[in-house]
Amino acid sequence: MRTNHVRAISSMRRRAATALFLGAAATGSANLASSQTIAPEFAGCYSFVNLGTPLGVPANLGGICFDPSDTNAILIGGAANGGAGAVYRVPVTRNASGNIVAFAGPGVNAFSTPNIDGGLTFGPGGVLFFSQYSQNDVGQIKPGSTGPDRIVDLDALGFTSSVGAFAFVPEGFPGEGRFKVAPYNSGIWHDATVTPDGAGTFDIVRNPAVAISIGGGPEGIVFVGAGNPNFSVPSALVSEYSGGRVVAYELNANGDPIVSTRRVLMTGLSGAEGGARDPVTGDFLFSTFGGGNRVIVVNGFNLDCRANFNFDCAIDFFDYLDFVEAFAADQPEGDFDGSGVVDFFDYLEFVQEFSDCGS
Repeated sequence: MRTNHVRAISSMRRRAATALFLGAAATGSANLASSQTIAPEFAGCYSFVNLGTPLGVPANLGGICFDPSDTNAILIGGAANGGAGAVYRVPVTRNASGNIVAFAGPGVNAFSTPNIDGGLTFGPGGVLFFSQYSQNDVGQIKPGSTGPDRIVDLDALGFTSSVGAFAFVPEGFPGEGRFKVAPYNSGIWHDATVTPDGAGTFDIVRNPAVAISIGGGPEGIVFVGAGNPNFSVPSALVSEYSGGRVVAYELNANGDPIVSTRRVLMTGLSGAEGGARDPVTGDFLFSTFGGGNRVIVVNGFNLDCRANFNFDCAIDFFDYLDFVEAFAADQPEGDFDGSGVVDFFDYLEFVQEFSDCGS
């Protein structure tokens, strides 16, 4: 077992009462959605809320994402996999802590996205990317447009069929900016880049060196930074439609999953589809294609704050104590800025990040 996992477990034991409370919350949430369950490894810190089916969004649900200009609404694919597929803007209600707890009204048709599947995200230049099943295409919608401005044929580029899931690696993660594509049928994780085509949309360039078998019928990809509870290194969550699970992988230096690190976050799902991170709280949301056509919010994630030094359920004084211990002992974990040397700059950076996102 790695040292950082030992540190996390030690801290969790000190916080046993909190873990028991949150574990009860997870069980209560599970009662809302029958057999859906947070895996034991994560249940002490994570719970989930079933938002139900968004009104006005036709079944089946496809991808899900947030518009950077409006964090109080979710964009959700409706009539997925069919010619009438479209993205709907659905307003949400947040509690005092900022967590999404309900839909605030019916969805409004915002974009025409025929045959939309699990992939839906904003990319460079504010272009909205969406996957098309079973054509194995990627649609692109420029700012100001309400329908596809360009369709890219992934078959012609050598990608396996048919997408399926995709995501851009966020800033600050290994492989940042790269385009990751995971087709549903093949379960092969691909790596690519996008380059401007001169018309406001983008060419997609596949990296033939990366073809990683993850299986499970992937339909959603989101990225989780170090500092989230029980995540000591940058990782990816994958919604497995066929497997009925959400799983986690640690990332290599290119932002690709290390298959041997696979862990199960959530089980008992039906139709796990597209995923997104809430830009306000860091919560993980995913839709379901069938399976009640619901949206589920997994609470407990943070905004990828590394000041959660012990990777437990909260960013608090225990993190400070654990960092100071590592810093004083000149341990590798005390090299907070990654310079290769444990010095006062590490202390300053930790304190700054702790101040920015600590509770």
